[in-house]
Amino acid sequence: MAVPDLDVIRQAVEPFGLALRGGFHPETTDGVPALQDGRPCASLVLIGNIGGSLWPIFSRSPEKDDGRPHPLDRWTRRILDGIARDLGAETLYPFGGPPWLPFQRWAQKADSVQPSAIGILIHADHGLWHAYRGALAFEASLALPSPVRRPRPCDSCVERPCLTTCPVGAFTPRGYDVAVCRDHVAGSAGVACRTNGCLARLACPVGRDRAYPADQMAFHMDTFLSAR
Repeated sequence: MAVPDLDVIRQAVEPFGLALRGGFHPETTDGVPALQDGRPCASLVLIGNIGGSLWPIFSRSPEKDDGRPHPLDRWTRRILDGIARDLGAETLYPFGGPPWLPFQRWAQKADSVQPSAIGILIHADHGLWHAYRGALAFEASLALPSPVRRPRPCDSCVERPCLTTCPVGAFTPRGYDVAVCRDHVAGSAGVACRTNGCLARLACPVGRDRAYPADQMAFHMDTFLSAR
């Protein structure tokens, strides 16, 4: 099979509302697993979504309303596994653990993202409205450009509304208090968070035009609560 270039990969994922999110040539310290036959992965290409790009396609999928757990993860597996077969790659996912693969570390090597003030990876254009759904692992060494490193938006943000908007102060210098956040969202006072999405995330001024649509926000909050 011919080694695909990035344009071929991009054309394969874009019809599903997915985006090519960069890639790199793994080193031993990156924690990229070997391929199924034991050969090393020579190229890892990350795939994800920007804004609500995948929502219209996923919303019409059989997984969305079949009542089974983890519909978005199952949809992602079906789509990316099929693309990987066509491209001669293998798939890796940030879900399905333990063990959990270090996708956030991979993302920072492949893409121009850094941890935000509230911990979520932030992009200078997309803000907090993006995600990494999986990765394609290739035996071949693909031509992969280095990501353009850009300043972290949080460093020039004076007010940092993301840190003061959360109604229960779930984001602290010690990190994100998941239990406090979940209890609030599940309770009567958490209606706004449950229906509109995380208020701290929405307060970030970067990439607001890429914010997820309301029904996608509600879906992710329902998923968050179901993990109790």
